[in-house]
Amino acid sequence: MPLRLWRKPLDSEKIKIPEGEVHVLKDRCKGCGFCIEFCPKEVLEQSEEFNIKGVHPPQVKEETVCILCSFCEAVCPDFAIFSVKKDCKGGC
Repeated sequence: MPLRLWRKPLDSEKIKIPEGEVHVLKDRCKGCGFCIEFCPKEVLEQSEEFNIKGVHPPQVKEETVCILCSFCEAVCPDFAIFSVKKDCKGGC
């Protein structure tokens, strides 16, 4: 369960939370589910499709809430997932 703050930090308007894009290398995935289970923002879910190993790789459920924490990269034993910073075309 994500941590909920009961108050807002005083300098919250000065801080821009980074936005990330999650990329899954489907054929590397062995289906352990660590990335899905431990994502603090619940960005991923199990897909319905099978990869070449015969498992259901994760898929991006809600990319707009990704905060680029890269925890999915850290817990993946197969290096099958990574996140990159979204391009800021409107001026970040």
